[in-house]
Amino acid sequence: MVSKWVRRAQGRRLDRVDWSDRPRGNVHPPNQTPRSIVQRILQLRAWLKHHCPLGEYGAAAIRARLQAEHLRPLPATRTIGRLLVRHDLVQRQRVRRPAPPPGWYLPALADGQAELDAVDIVEGLVIRRGSEVQVLNTISLYGSLAASWPQSTVHTTDVLDCLSTHWRRFGAPHYAQFDNDTRFHGPHRHPDCLGRVVHLCLCLGVVPLFVPPQETGFQAKIESYNHLWQQKVWQRWRHRSVPALRQRSDPFVAAHRAKHAPRIEAAPTRLALPRALPREPIQPWVLFLRRTDDRGQLRLLHQTLRADRHWPHRLVRAELHARSGELRLYALRRRDPAWQPLLRTTHLEVKLSVWHRDQS
Repeated sequence: MVSKWVRRAQGRRLDRVDWSDRPRGNVHPPNQTPRSIVQRILQLRAWLKHHCPLGEYGAAAIRARLQAEHLRPLPATRTIGRLLVRHDLVQRQRVRRPAPPPGWYLPALADGQAELDAVDIVEGLVIRRGSEVQVLNTISLYGSLAASWPQSTVHTTDVLDCLSTHWRRFGAPHYAQFDNDTRFHGPHRHPDCLGRVVHLCLCLGVVPLFVPPQETGFQAKIESYNHLWQQKVWQRWRHRSVPALRQRSDPFVAAHRAKHAPRIEAAPTRLALPRALPREPIQPWVLFLRRTDDRGQLRLLHQTLRADRHWPHRLVRAELHARSGELRLYALRRRDPAWQPLLRTTHLEVKLSVWHRDQS
């Protein structure tokens, strides 16, 4: 740089050098669109917005109009688009934030220290000239350990038998996630009573978790498996009976486990179950994910509870102690999964239905 200016001066004093062929600071930069063209672009945008028959007033429509007017120099379409954004005439694109980690609503799941089994029931399947079919499906969050049980009708006793058999073979997860089906949650005629599936989970040391009603995002893992099972098993062949359907489903489940064997091995260690299943709760906590209303209240077990009036239309994790009735409400936010402050502690009396038959 020094040698450049020395050659420019050619041995003369700087105040005697002619700098007239160099642009000064107040001269318009050569790489910037002239102000007259900018004003014409803004005028055309306003005119096209109200008078264009097609209703097009974007950068491409403005450039076509400028080209028809034989404007020189003709700015590029991207240049016109940047000018519109600079003058706040274009709605900015949606900011897509990174997705939270799997199981972000539970700290142990988000850290990869625990495993979760999502459970769901597929309904509405009918064999041609036959009976209705319901399928009980389950799949783990990290290992993708899946299982399917096609049956004519899935009752609560079927859920108890299938889950206990599956968990005895592969080990129980730390959390079991359900929707608000009465076969999982319990009958509505006893609003303060939790069902037998909940009692089974508590006896096995599994924490039952119920997702918010009418929100499918939390059940994305099991819903994806439901769709895969219907596509690869139900829609692939014609089934004459439920046993025939079961013969098609079992090889698919075995192949699915073999495909995901590395993930199953790398997943968090599952809980080993004793030969004789315990009949008394080992752990007492039952979790609910709910969304508050405009007043910061939530519905839980047919009761309206106050969470926080400054937390309207937001997610809340409710931790219920089934023995003492203690209820803890934590705030949840997808943008900041690690931020889960305690909103309120209250009391809620509940009863448990016994899962084993001899005491039910």
